[in-house]
Amino acid sequence: MAHVVILGAGTGGMPAAYEMREMLGHSHEVTLVSENPYFQFVPSNPWAGVGWRSRNDIVFEIEPRTKRKRINFVAKRCDKIDADKNVLTLADGSTIDYDYLIITTGPALAFEAVPGAGPHSGFAKSTHSICTIDHAEKAYEAYMNNLDSDNPDPIVIGAMPGASCFGPAYEYMLIVQKDLEKRGARSKIPELHFVSSEPYIGHLGLGGVGDSPQILASNLKNLGIQCHCNMNTVKVQDGKLLSEHFTDKGEKEKAESFDFGFSMMLPSFKGVDAVANVEGLCNPKGFVIVDEHQRSPKYPNIYSAGVCIAIPPVEATPVPTGAPKTGYMIESMVTALVHNIKANIEGKEGLEETGTWNAICLADLGDTGVGFVALPQFKPRRVDWYGEGPWVHWAKIAFEKYFMAKMKAGVSEPFYEKLIFQMMGISRLKSDEPAQLRKHG
Repeated sequence: MAHVVILGAGTGGMPAAYEMREMLGHSHEVTLVSENPYFQFVPSNPWAGVGWRSRNDIVFEIEPRTKRKRINFVAKRCDKIDADKNVLTLADGSTIDYDYLIITTGPALAFEAVPGAGPHSGFAKSTHSICTIDHAEKAYEAYMNNLDSDNPDPIVIGAMPGASCFGPAYEYMLIVQKDLEKRGARSKIPELHFVSSEPYIGHLGLGGVGDSPQILASNLKNLGIQCHCNMNTVKVQDGKLLSEHFTDKGEKEKAESFDFGFSMMLPSFKGVDAVANVEGLCNPKGFVIVDEHQRSPKYPNIYSAGVCIAIPPVEATPVPTGAPKTGYMIESMVTALVHNIKANIEGKEGLEETGTWNAICLADLGDTGVGFVALPQFKPRRVDWYGEGPWVHWAKIAFEKYFMAKMKAGVSEPFYEKLIFQMMGISRLKSDEPAQLRKHG
């Protein structure tokens, strides 16, 4: 009997546990390990950051669901991975042996990369995050504190240098704009600033997708949002963001500062300590290096999927940016690694299933939305599409309800791909990105 352990219970780990159980039947053991006892639907955090969702809407306890599927669940932090002995050491000193390990931890948030950044800085007016439900709740509280004051200060939203997932920054910026309109409070905010490490609006960590630069820049301008790109944020003080503006040639041009009453700045990501500390498993930032089969080249019984894997930037930019890892991409990775582990257990030679690096994203903007498809992430692309409309708003709401129901029921089929492709009128395409691109992870 093989023991498969999944480390991390997010949008990659939960489906991986369900799919692994379904694929292996009950003749093998499946264990899910998570620092938190609950699952949170991270794509809904921008809504939580303005009070459009509560914790109860997008969070549920894991154990009752996994128990029904005969999946072991351990709600403890993993402090060490001994990849040579196939052992996890947990925060309380207990250990778990494994035959196969699936790493789906997601990232650690590197607030320390910018001194003073993050919701735990101790400042009365700190920068906030919507990367977790806890952070989104803190952001909502700070947002309302500024809005309810007699003289609200400017709002600054964007992404720090090294950030890789820019979609939520745009999403939150435009959701805040829409929320202010709904409250009749837009005129109370003297300035709205979007501050990003991207070289231009709509870059998205992908070198632009379709008409994203023109459409997003136009939308932000028409709403009176001041945009600042090529911004290398170097320090946060109480109510002040200090940045350096770089030219397109990568030369530092001038220092700029932004006063704020409320700020949400997405941080750069890094690998979780327990994963990053395994010799030969990760790149210098702590992201897991995988081959086209989602398997570690050094440790053949370790697989990984999601935001925690190493994917190189699409291109060099004046201020560092990373490449996003979207929901469809994660589902594809998970399905591939589950099939490959089953093949390993059955003693089959060679692996056939590969994940894709295709980027598909839906971003809600309040009562409309934008969506993009980059197949593959790296140029040249077979599909390079960007669009907008109310249908995106409703599609994201529908997907939220669907995915939450799916995770509560223990269902793992990758419906996302079919749904989004059908709505966009695109036939199913497989990724054909060169395998050698993975070597740069």
